[in-house]
Amino acid sequence: MSKVSKDVQVFDLSAGKEIEEIPIDILSHEAVTTSDEKRVVLTNYGASDGNVIKVIDAKTSTVKEIDLKGNIRVNGIVAFPEPNKVGVIDFVSNNILIINIDTEHIEKQLPTKQKKSHLLVLHPTKAIAYVTNIDSGSVSVIDLKLNKVIAIIPCGLGRKGIDITPDGSELWVTNNKENNITVINTSTYKVTNTLITGKDPLKLKFSIDGKYCLAVNAIDGNIYVYNQESKKRVKIIILHGKTTLLEKILYHTPRPVNILMHPNGLYAFVANSNANKIEVIDMKTFKVVSTIGTGRVPDAMAFIN
Repeated sequence: MSKVSKDVQVFDLSAGKEIEEIPIDILSHEAVTTSDEKRVVLTNYGASDGNVIKVIDAKTSTVKEIDLKGNIRVNGIVAFPEPNKVGVIDFVSNNILIINIDTEHIEKQLPTKQKKSHLLVLHPTKAIAYVTNIDSGSVSVIDLKLNKVIAIIPCGLGRKGIDITPDGSELWVTNNKENNITVINTSTYKVTNTLITGKDPLKLKFSIDGKYCLAVNAIDGNIYVYNQESKKRVKIIILHGKTTLLEKILYHTPRPVNILMHPNGLYAFVANSNANKIEVIDMKTFKVVSTIGTGRVPDAMAFIN
Protein backbone atom coordinates (compact mmCIF):
# COMPACT_ATOMS: atom_id res chain seq x y z
CA MET A 1 0.00 0.00 0.00
CA SER A 2 1.50 3.31 -1.09
CA LYS A 3 0.53 6.17 1.24
CA VAL A 4 1.20 9.18 -0.99
CA SER A 5 -0.01 7.46 -4.17
CA LYS A 6 -3.13 6.37 -2.26
CA ASP A 7 -3.37 3.03 -3.98
CA VAL A 8 -2.87 -0.68 -3.47
CA GLN A 9 -0.58 -2.40 -5.93
CA VAL A 10 -1.17 -6.10 -6.50
CA PHE A 11 1.84 -8.21 -7.49
CA ASP A 12 1.93 -11.76 -8.81
CA LEU A 13 5.11 -13.03 -7.13
CA SER A 14 5.34 -16.18 -9.26
CA ALA A 15 5.22 -14.11 -12.46
CA GLY A 16 7.30 -11.30 -10.98
CA LYS A 17 5.06 -8.49 -12.15
CA GLU A 18 2.38 -6.04 -11.09
CA ILE A 19 -1.08 -7.11 -12.15
CA GLU A 20 -3.31 -4.35 -10.78
CA GLU A 21 -3.52 -0.99 -9.02
CA ILE A 22 -6.53 -0.36 -6.77
CA PRO A 23 -7.30 3.26 -5.79
CA ILE A 24 -8.11 3.54 -2.08
CA ASP A 25 -8.00 7.32 -1.48
CA ILE A 26 -6.59 6.97 2.06
CA LEU A 27 -3.14 7.22 3.63
CA SER A 28 -3.05 3.62 4.77
CA HIS A 29 -0.35 2.67 7.30
CA GLU A 30 -1.55 -0.81 8.27
CA ALA A 31 -3.24 -3.72 6.51
CA VAL A 32 -4.26 -7.26 7.32
CA THR A 33 -5.60 -10.27 5.43
CA THR A 34 -8.73 -11.90 6.86
CA SER A 35 -8.34 -15.45 8.14
CA ASP A 36 -10.04 -16.94 5.07
CA GLU A 37 -7.74 -14.87 2.79
CA LYS A 38 -10.72 -13.48 0.88
CA ARG A 39 -10.34 -9.84 1.93
CA VAL A 40 -7.71 -7.26 2.88
CA VAL A 41 -8.61 -4.61 5.45
CA LEU A 42 -6.77 -1.27 5.68
CA THR A 43 -6.70 1.44 8.34
CA ASN A 44 -6.20 5.17 7.85
CA TYR A 45 -3.97 6.32 10.71
CA GLY A 46 -3.68 10.01 11.47
CA ALA A 47 -5.77 11.38 8.61
CA SER A 48 -8.78 13.68 9.02
CA ASP A 49 -10.99 10.76 7.98
CA GLY A 50 -9.19 8.28 10.23
CA ASN A 51 -12.53 6.85 11.28
CA VAL A 52 -12.68 5.02 7.95
CA ILE A 53 -11.42 1.53 7.14
CA LYS A 54 -11.38 -0.02 3.68
CA VAL A 55 -12.16 -3.63 2.82
CA ILE A 56 -10.85 -5.00 -0.48
CA ASP A 57 -12.36 -8.15 -1.97
CA ALA A 58 -9.37 -10.22 -3.09
CA LYS A 59 -11.26 -11.85 -5.97
CA THR A 60 -13.06 -8.87 -7.48
CA SER A 61 -10.79 -6.02 -6.24
CA THR A 62 -13.88 -4.07 -5.23
CA VAL A 63 -13.45 -1.73 -2.26
CA LYS A 64 -15.95 -1.28 0.54
CA GLU A 65 -15.66 1.66 2.93
CA ILE A 66 -16.74 1.29 6.54
CA ASP A 67 -17.39 4.53 8.39
CA LEU A 68 -16.81 3.97 12.12
CA LYS A 69 -18.31 7.40 12.84
CA GLY A 70 -17.34 9.76 15.62
CA ASN A 71 -13.94 10.98 16.80
CA ILE A 72 -12.06 7.78 15.98
CA ARG A 73 -8.52 7.44 14.59
CA VAL A 74 -7.62 3.85 13.81
CA ASN A 75 -4.13 2.50 13.27
CA GLY A 76 -3.04 -0.99 14.36
CA ILE A 77 -5.09 -3.90 13.02
CA VAL A 78 -5.26 -7.69 13.44
CA ALA A 79 -7.41 -10.39 11.89
CA PHE A 80 -9.41 -12.63 14.22
CA PRO A 81 -9.96 -16.36 13.59
CA GLU A 82 -13.49 -15.47 12.47
CA PRO A 83 -13.12 -14.31 8.84
CA ASN A 84 -15.59 -11.45 9.30
CA LYS A 85 -13.85 -9.85 12.29
CA VAL A 86 -10.88 -7.57 12.77
CA GLY A 87 -9.54 -5.70 15.75
CA VAL A 88 -8.27 -2.13 15.37
CA ILE A 89 -6.73 0.39 17.75
CA ASP A 90 -8.35 3.79 18.22
CA PHE A 91 -5.59 6.01 19.55
CA VAL A 92 -8.05 8.81 20.45
CA SER A 93 -10.19 6.81 22.89
CA ASN A 94 -7.39 4.26 23.54
CA ASN A 95 -9.68 1.32 22.84
CA ILE A 96 -9.51 -1.91 20.92
CA LEU A 97 -12.47 -1.89 18.55
CA ILE A 98 -13.66 -5.31 17.42
CA ILE A 99 -15.41 -4.80 14.10
CA ASN A 100 -17.68 -7.08 12.12
CA ILE A 101 -16.80 -6.18 8.53
CA ASP A 102 -19.95 -7.86 7.19
CA THR A 103 -22.42 -5.93 9.35
CA GLU A 104 -20.06 -2.92 9.56
CA HIS A 105 -20.69 -2.64 13.29
CA ILE A 106 -18.34 -2.21 16.23
CA GLU A 107 -19.16 -5.21 18.42
CA LYS A 108 -16.83 -4.38 21.33
CA GLN A 109 -14.82 -1.45 22.63
CA LEU A 110 -12.15 -2.55 25.12
CA PRO A 111 -10.12 0.14 26.93
CA THR A 112 -6.35 -0.23 27.06
CA LYS A 113 -6.18 2.04 30.15
CA GLN A 114 -3.10 3.73 28.67
CA LYS A 115 -2.30 6.71 26.42
CA LYS A 116 -1.86 6.84 22.64
CA SER A 117 -2.37 3.15 22.01
CA HIS A 118 -0.81 2.21 18.71
CA LEU A 119 -0.33 -1.39 17.51
CA LEU A 120 -1.44 -4.83 18.65
CA VAL A 121 -0.88 -8.56 18.25
CA LEU A 122 -2.93 -11.58 19.28
CA HIS A 123 -1.67 -14.60 21.21
CA PRO A 124 -1.57 -17.55 18.79
CA THR A 125 -3.58 -19.92 21.04
CA LYS A 126 -5.18 -17.78 23.77
CA ALA A 127 -7.86 -15.09 23.62
CA ILE A 128 -5.41 -12.36 24.62
CA ALA A 129 -4.39 -9.15 22.83
CA TYR A 130 -1.24 -7.14 23.49
CA VAL A 131 -1.32 -3.41 22.72
CA THR A 132 1.60 -0.97 22.59
CA ASN A 133 1.05 2.47 24.12
CA ILE A 134 3.36 5.24 22.90
CA ASP A 135 2.79 7.97 25.47
CA SER A 136 2.52 5.57 28.42
CA GLY A 137 5.62 3.59 27.45
CA SER A 138 3.84 0.29 28.04
CA VAL A 139 2.07 -2.79 26.73
CA SER A 140 -1.54 -3.49 27.75
CA VAL A 141 -2.51 -7.15 28.13
CA ILE A 142 -6.22 -7.57 27.41
CA ASP A 143 -8.23 -10.73 28.00
CA LEU A 144 -10.73 -10.93 25.13
CA LYS A 145 -13.05 -13.28 27.03
CA LEU A 146 -13.12 -11.27 30.24
CA ASN A 147 -13.12 -8.04 28.16
CA LYS A 148 -10.64 -6.27 30.41
CA VAL A 149 -7.00 -5.36 30.95
CA ILE A 150 -5.27 -8.00 33.05
CA ALA A 151 -1.76 -6.50 33.09
CA ILE A 152 0.20 -3.38 32.20
CA ILE A 153 3.85 -4.00 31.28
CA PRO A 154 6.26 -1.00 31.38
CA CYS A 155 8.51 -0.74 28.31
CA GLY A 156 10.79 1.86 26.76
CA LEU A 157 9.86 5.14 25.09
CA GLY A 158 8.71 5.91 21.58
CA ARG A 159 6.74 4.43 18.74
CA LYS A 160 6.23 0.78 19.36
CA GLY A 161 6.31 -2.04 16.88
CA ILE A 162 5.32 -5.39 18.34
CA ASP A 163 5.37 -9.07 17.44
CA ILE A 164 4.89 -12.36 19.27
CA THR A 165 6.80 -15.58 18.82
CA PRO A 166 4.86 -18.30 16.94
CA ASP A 167 4.64 -20.34 20.15
CA GLY A 168 3.32 -17.33 22.08
CA SER A 169 6.06 -17.40 24.70
CA GLU A 170 7.60 -13.96 24.08
CA LEU A 171 6.65 -10.45 22.99
CA TRP A 172 9.27 -8.24 21.35
CA VAL A 173 8.58 -4.50 21.34
CA THR A 174 10.58 -1.72 19.63
CA ASN A 175 11.28 1.56 21.45
CA ASN A 176 12.40 4.03 18.80
CA LYS A 177 13.28 6.87 21.20
CA GLU A 178 15.67 4.59 23.06
CA ASN A 179 16.86 2.53 20.06
CA ASN A 180 16.20 -0.83 21.62
CA ILE A 181 13.86 -3.81 21.83
CA THR A 182 12.10 -4.94 25.00
CA VAL A 183 11.66 -8.72 25.31
CA ILE A 184 8.72 -9.81 27.49
CA ASN A 185 7.86 -13.25 28.86
CA THR A 186 4.12 -13.74 28.25
CA SER A 187 3.71 -16.14 31.19
CA THR A 188 5.17 -13.81 33.83
CA TYR A 189 4.67 -10.42 32.09
CA LYS A 190 8.26 -9.66 33.05
CA VAL A 191 10.89 -7.99 30.87
CA THR A 192 13.68 -10.54 30.34
CA ASN A 193 15.99 -8.75 27.90
CA THR A 194 16.73 -5.38 26.33
CA LEU A 195 18.35 -5.58 22.89
CA ILE A 196 20.22 -2.72 21.23
CA THR A 197 18.99 -1.72 17.76
CA GLY A 198 20.03 0.84 15.17
CA LYS A 199 18.51 4.31 14.99
CA ASP A 200 14.72 4.62 14.88
CA PRO A 201 13.58 0.98 15.03
CA LEU A 202 9.99 0.91 13.81
CA LYS A 203 8.56 -2.52 13.04
CA LEU A 204 9.86 -5.99 13.78
CA LYS A 205 8.73 -9.42 12.66
CA PHE A 206 9.52 -13.03 13.55
CA SER A 207 10.40 -15.57 10.90
CA ILE A 208 7.73 -18.16 10.21
CA ASP A 209 9.67 -20.80 12.18
CA GLY A 210 10.27 -18.35 15.05
CA LYS A 211 14.06 -18.75 15.00
CA TYR A 212 14.83 -15.18 13.95
CA CYS A 213 13.43 -11.69 14.37
CA LEU A 214 13.99 -8.88 11.85
CA ALA A 215 13.87 -5.25 13.01
CA VAL A 216 13.94 -2.29 10.61
CA ASN A 217 16.02 0.76 11.58
CA ALA A 218 14.46 3.64 9.64
CA ILE A 219 17.17 6.29 10.11
CA ASP A 220 20.11 3.91 9.71
CA GLY A 221 18.49 2.42 6.61
CA ASN A 222 19.27 -1.16 7.60
CA ILE A 223 17.72 -4.27 9.11
CA TYR A 224 18.98 -6.12 12.18
CA VAL A 225 18.54 -9.87 12.40
CA TYR A 226 18.37 -11.42 15.88
CA ASN A 227 18.45 -15.04 16.96
CA GLN A 228 15.33 -15.50 19.08
CA GLU A 229 16.81 -18.08 21.44
CA SER A 230 20.19 -16.46 22.11
CA LYS A 231 18.91 -12.87 21.79
CA LYS A 232 22.08 -12.09 19.83
CA ARG A 233 22.24 -9.99 16.67
CA VAL A 234 23.49 -12.28 13.93
CA LYS A 235 23.36 -10.05 10.85
CA ILE A 236 23.00 -6.46 9.65
CA ILE A 237 21.30 -6.21 6.25
CA ILE A 238 22.51 -3.07 4.49
CA LEU A 239 20.19 -1.46 1.94
CA HIS A 240 21.55 0.42 -1.07
CA GLY A 241 21.64 4.19 -0.80
CA LYS A 242 23.73 4.95 2.27
CA THR A 243 27.31 4.15 1.28
CA THR A 244 28.28 6.72 -1.36
CA LEU A 245 26.88 9.82 -3.05
CA LEU A 246 26.37 7.82 -6.24
CA GLU A 247 24.36 5.23 -4.32
CA LYS A 248 22.21 7.98 -2.82
CA ILE A 249 21.49 9.36 -6.29
CA LEU A 250 20.80 5.97 -7.85
CA TYR A 251 18.85 4.33 -5.03
CA HIS A 252 17.66 7.15 -2.74
CA THR A 253 18.46 7.14 0.98
CA PRO A 254 16.77 4.01 2.32
CA ARG A 255 14.09 4.17 5.00
CA PRO A 256 12.79 0.67 5.87
CA VAL A 257 9.47 0.96 7.71
CA ASN A 258 7.52 -2.30 7.56
CA ILE A 259 8.02 -6.06 7.24
CA LEU A 260 5.95 -8.93 5.87
CA MET A 261 6.98 -12.59 6.00
CA HIS A 262 6.13 -14.91 3.13
CA PRO A 263 4.07 -17.85 4.49
CA ASN A 264 6.57 -20.30 3.00
CA GLY A 265 9.22 -18.92 5.35
CA LEU A 266 11.77 -18.40 2.58
CA TYR A 267 11.46 -14.65 2.07
CA ALA A 268 10.83 -11.42 3.93
CA PHE A 269 9.47 -8.28 2.28
CA VAL A 270 10.59 -4.89 3.61
CA ALA A 271 8.87 -1.64 2.60
CA ASN A 272 11.56 0.94 1.74
CA SER A 273 9.51 4.13 1.85
CA ASN A 274 12.08 6.67 0.59
CA ALA A 275 13.11 4.51 -2.36
CA ASN A 276 9.56 3.57 -3.40
CA LYS A 277 10.24 -0.14 -3.47
CA ILE A 278 9.94 -3.40 -1.59
CA GLU A 279 13.19 -5.16 -0.69
CA VAL A 280 13.01 -8.95 -0.98
CA ILE A 281 15.23 -10.74 1.56
CA ASP A 282 16.32 -14.37 1.39
CA MET A 283 15.69 -15.77 4.88
CA LYS A 284 18.49 -18.34 4.54
CA THR A 285 21.28 -15.95 3.57
CA PHE A 286 19.75 -12.71 4.94
CA LYS A 287 20.65 -10.94 1.71
CA VAL A 288 18.54 -8.70 -0.53
CA VAL A 289 17.87 -10.84 -3.60
CA SER A 290 15.33 -8.70 -5.46
CA THR A 291 13.37 -5.45 -5.37
CA ILE A 292 9.80 -4.58 -6.34
CA GLY A 293 9.00 -1.07 -7.55
CA THR A 294 5.99 0.58 -5.91
CA GLY A 295 4.05 3.83 -5.79
CA ARG A 296 5.12 6.72 -3.58
CA VAL A 297 5.96 5.88 0.04
CA PRO A 298 5.09 2.19 0.43
CA ASP A 299 4.26 0.97 3.92
CA ALA A 300 1.65 -1.68 4.75
CA MET A 301 1.75 -5.06 3.01
CA ALA A 302 -0.51 -8.11 3.04
CA PHE A 303 -0.28 -11.57 1.46
CA ILE A 304 -2.93 -13.72 -0.19
CA ASN A 305 -2.27 -17.17 -1.64
